[in-house]
This record gives sequence, C-alpha cells and structure tokens, in this order.
Amino acid sequence: MNKKFFLFISILFLTLATSSAAVYKGQKIFVKECVKCHASGQVFVATQNMKDWKKLMNKNGKGLADLHLGKEKAKDSWEYFDSSIYAKKTKHLEQFLVEYAKDSGNVPACN
Repeated sequence: MNKKFFLFISILFLTLATSSAAVYKGQKIFVKECVKCHASGQVFVATQNMKDWKKLMNKNGKGLADLHLGKEKAKDSWEYFDSSIYAKKTKHLEQFLVEYAKDSGNVPACN
C-alpha cells in the first residue's frame, strides 16, 4: 500500500511539475520573438494589465495571434504566430506577460 501511494504521488508530482508554465521561459520567448518589433520589453509588457493579457492569451494565445495576423505591420511575425511552436509555448509567454503586466508591480529585465 505504501509503495503504491508513494509511486502515485511521485507520478503526480512529476506530471504537475512538467506541465506548469515558467516566467523565465516566457521571457526568453519574448526576447527572441517579440523584441525585434516591440523594442523595449519593459515598456511593451506594461501596456496591458493582467486581465487584458489573460484575455489575449485565451485558447492558446489565439487573441494575440489574431491581433498580429490581422496587421500588415506585423507581417514579419506571421510565420511565428502560425507555427506549432507558438501554440506549444503560449503558456510560458502568458505567464511572462501576466507576471510583468501594468498592475503587477513587477518590472522585467529583458533589455
């Protein structure tokens, strides 16, 4: 009984640990994919509050992707927002954007 319980808890812990989002991964994504168009991360991330970022990142970031895919100025990013890489990593990007939103009181160091 104890061995089965320990095994169950271990599997549960490992599953939850690997499925959670990480702010530092989101920051890396932002620096790699977004800074080229949105210059200063500190200024851009703080343009929205936490609620707005969460709304844009609903459904695997569909709102944010649609915002970029609909604008000619963002043509350079269309390939990224259409890719499966974006869909897989949106949870990390969302965590970063929410962590450093206007109303969070935190300031990113991505410059």
